[in-house]
Order: sequence, then C-alpha cells, then structure tokens
Amino acid sequence: MQAEQQTAAGDPSSALNMDFTDRLVIATADQDWLPSPSPTVWRKPLERAAAEHGHTSSIVRFDRDSFFPAHTHPLGEEMLILEGVFSDETGDYGPGTYIRNPPGSRHTPFSRDGCTLFVKLDQFDPEDRATVRIDTQTAQWLPGQGGLQVMPLHDYRAEHVALVKWPAGERFQPHTHFGGEEILVLSGEFRDEFGSYPAGSWLRSPHLSRHHPYVDEPTVIWVKVGHLPA
Repeated sequence: MQAEQQTAAGDPSSALNMDFTDRLVIATADQDWLPSPSPTVWRKPLERAAAEHGHTSSIVRFDRDSFFPAHTHPLGEEMLILEGVFSDETGDYGPGTYIRNPPGSRHTPFSRDGCTLFVKLDQFDPEDRATVRIDTQTAQWLPGQGGLQVMPLHDYRAEHVALVKWPAGERFQPHTHFGGEEILVLSGEFRDEFGSYPAGSWLRSPHLSRHHPYVDEPTVIWVKVGHLPA
C-alpha cells in the first residue's frame, strides 16, 4: 500500500488510524495542537481507539506549571521525553528518558517548566509487567549491523523497542516487518524507497510490509517492531 499522509483533524471522540493494514506517515511538526481534559496539556493524536481510553498514541505537550488528572493505565503506558522535564510521584525525568508504566499503574503527571512527550497508552501485553526508566542520554550504545548503533529499550516476546543511530550515508538491507514496524524520527532524516521523513515524522508499517531504508545525514530513530496484528 502506498504511504498515506494523515492528520489528526476531525472528531476527537472517534477512532483514528486503527486499521493496522494501513501504512501511515504523519509529519507531526505540521499538526495542530488539540486540547486535552487538562487546560494546560495539549496533544497531537496519531492513533486512537476511542476518546480518553483504549489504544492511543500521541505527541503530548505540557505547558509550564501544568498537570494532568490522576489516571490509571489499564494496559500500560510507554513514553519518551522529547523536550523539557516530565514529573510524577516517582520522580523527574529529563529529555531522552524512556519510561514504561505497567498495566494497572496509576499516577498524576505534571511539569514545572513544560515538556513534550511521545506517549503510547493501553498497548501492552497484560503479562508485560516491567517498570522501565532509561536515560538514553547516558545509556550505552551497542554495535548494530553495518555502521548502525543500537540502544535496546525493552523486549517482551515478539515486541522489541530500541533507539537506532544511523551514520551519514548508511544503507540497511531490504527487510520485511513481521508484526509490523513503528518509527519516530528523533533527529536527521530517515529515508526509504517510498519517501523522506524529517525529524518529527511518525511511521507505522503493517505486518509483512517491506522496505529498504537509508540515510544521507546522521539520523536517530525510535523504533518498535513485532507489536502490530499479524
């Protein structure tokens, strides 16, 4: 299926991008910020099953001195802090922090100076009970294929999450995504035979999709594989 550019405009109570056979590309930098239940928290929805519950992925912005009401994560919460400092009862988490709160966890998030996050809600296997806190600015990079460097973040059964650092001019082998692939471009520009994806681009490729990725400039991506319906 040809790459599809979608935005989060429309009825915020309706399902969005929940057909996992679609290949999606969203330039989050071009999206408008939409309101949330908190007047000081804003969102750019990427996918959602329903309003305020169920499977959801978003870019989220906390204004200075903002908070979000206490809530429970029935099937977990996954976050990557993109800018600023995010806080809750467990601590303060700066840029680059990767967080996993397991199914059934509960917190009251806030930010003193403001922050921007990539957030995924209610997408865990019910038995994936790990609590994860990784500072990716200090964690170790491991050698990957070719010139790539990889920072593993989480693995559970078929699901694998990592940061991948691409040196300028690197080309990866053509490959198929069993269980799909999801990418957030953090810096640089990610490319494949379907197009070019600058920083802020979110890509979701379905089960058994295939591509031949490469970069022309140094690039870092967050990537998750093996988690979409087969």
